[in-house]
Amino acid sequence: MNEINYTKVIKDQTKRALWSINNVMDCVPDKYWDKKYCEMPLWKHIYHTLHSLDMWYINPRRYTDPSFHIKDLNNLDVETDKLLSRIELKQYYQLIENKINQYLEWLTDDVLLTKPENCEWTRFALIIAQQRHLHSHMGVLMGFIIAETGLWSRVIGLEGDIPTADYSLYF
Repeated sequence: MNEINYTKVIKDQTKRALWSINNVMDCVPDKYWDKKYCEMPLWKHIYHTLHSLDMWYINPRRYTDPSFHIKDLNNLDVETDKLLSRIELKQYYQLIENKINQYLEWLTDDVLLTKPENCEWTRFALIIAQQRHLHSHMGVLMGFIIAETGLWSRVIGLEGDIPTADYSLYF
């Protein structure tokens, strides 16, 4: 990785994190998609993670929920009647990835410590907070997968190349 400035590091680490959460989603066997863990279906844990990334990575004060969202769909303390399919969550992931990549193309070191419009946190704080949140929930998701399958989802570390062709979902 070329560490010539902060935004290059953020771009690289975000790319790796987004690849990893996408791979973790792919590692969930269909038979566990709706299974409850901590009283919520596994897909809802994924949606909570993605929704937070979508809302908080750029500017939570200028955020609009996705069109399919209903009250508390992202809340891991509230049961909802709505169900989300793997296809819906993969499409949502793609929207988030595209939005974040566009933002990262605009982002420069000189604006990292500035606050987005109507927001009380700096862009840097929002990004770091979402890296922390994303990886906390990825660990939980990976724990569910490991407990059910005995398989460890592949994630991308600091040095490894990001796979672009066929690869094993697991280590």
